[in-house]
Amino acid sequence: MVDFTFARAAVAHTYGDNGNVSVDPVVLLKLMFLLFHENVRSERELVRRLPERLDWLWFLGYSLDDEAPNHSVLSKARARWGGELFEELFVRTVQQCVEAGLVDGTKVHLDGSLVDADASRDSVVKADAATIARIRAAYGAQERKLDETKPPSARCETNLKLVSTTDPDAPCVSKGPSSGTARPRYKHHRMVDDRCGVITAVATTAGDVSEASQVAPLVTQHEANTGEEIAALVGDRGYGTVETYCDLIARGVRPHMSPMQPAGHKSDGLFTKDDFRYDETDDVYVCPVGQRLKPRRFHERRQMTDYVADKKVCAQCPLRAECTKSKTGRSVARHWREEELEVGLAFARLPEAQADRRRRRHLMEGSFAHAANHYHFKRARWRRLWRQQIQDWIIAAVQNIARLCGTTGAEVTATRPNRPPQDVAAAQRPRFFARIGANGARIDRFPQFLDSTVAARAA
Repeated sequence: MVDFTFARAAVAHTYGDNGNVSVDPVVLLKLMFLLFHENVRSERELVRRLPERLDWLWFLGYSLDDEAPNHSVLSKARARWGGELFEELFVRTVQQCVEAGLVDGTKVHLDGSLVDADASRDSVVKADAATIARIRAAYGAQERKLDETKPPSARCETNLKLVSTTDPDAPCVSKGPSSGTARPRYKHHRMVDDRCGVITAVATTAGDVSEASQVAPLVTQHEANTGEEIAALVGDRGYGTVETYCDLIARGVRPHMSPMQPAGHKSDGLFTKDDFRYDETDDVYVCPVGQRLKPRRFHERRQMTDYVADKKVCAQCPLRAECTKSKTGRSVARHWREEELEVGLAFARLPEAQADRRRRRHLMEGSFAHAANHYHFKRARWRRLWRQQIQDWIIAAVQNIARLCGTTGAEVTATRPNRPPQDVAAAQRPRFFARIGANGARIDRFPQFLDSTVAARAA
């Protein structure tokens, strides 16, 4: 169902016209596909087991007498090709799913997951920012954009003083306040279509990059891969930032994610922003007792303005105890794109959005769980960011092909890695051997061997 022959033309420019003939790029791409699809421990193990697996030999186009390639050609091929070939493989699987009717394209789910780098915590060194910069330069760490390296919290400021000498591209981050010590990690971002759970867009970043910063790139990637414009985007509270809401509304996308501050939240029973009325004519807020809050403080980085009441008026207000505990008076923050924010929050409160967030629990989290349980998703096989991108593209392609072939997680569990049940073997293996025989392979004795084996087991 999947055509891998496009690899020859895609990487032809990386080979010369003389010298030793290389292994067919199609075979190398299929071997890397098998590495994740079969969840083999290593490339050495993959090549060692290759002569023992007739289905792998058939998939690669090898006969029983063909010699398996050396495992080192796989790492050399990745270094020669780069990541474009694997990205194209993933995009082709998305397009095949679109043609098969498995993708709707108008409603998508978005989430990110940390991936442990192939580096231990013992490889992490701590120093000042200047020393860390010199270490990263000495190890050739990949530079990141300024907006990605900008730490979202004080905790990440501390992590910027740590670097792994084994994999300097992976910053040290923890999974949460109660998750223990930080370690080198990457972050995988993916977008999943609502209809059948097909992965339509992926991105790989350092572990300290915020999830909300990848919304716009993934939306653009999804629309390019599927040819459909997104109408609704579903995410968890980590995506419910003001910037995300405003940007999605500007693009005509309905944000179906929870805001980082729940709507109608009351802090210690005090009045919320909803209790204040905004007067657009005079650019002031009017409090519940009719007093005016005027703009006083402007925050360029947050793109917000604080509207503050007069201190003396607040001190004499009869509702002061229900409004504020501040000695300087009550203030209300207004974003510079408040109109778009209010529209986005209105969409997030709709029953449809709440239903989508409930569906996301099993659709999005199930996609991650399937990858972690069957395709070695939670730990990097290789080091450096560009190799981790290759791993994420291959895993996403494998999961899409499983959807394309109608394979569910339960069926994968039943058929790998242990031997399939006897009824499945009896139903599938004769068709498998007949298909190989039709392609001209030398397996004349296999049907008789199968019959004798089944008879022996039955006896």
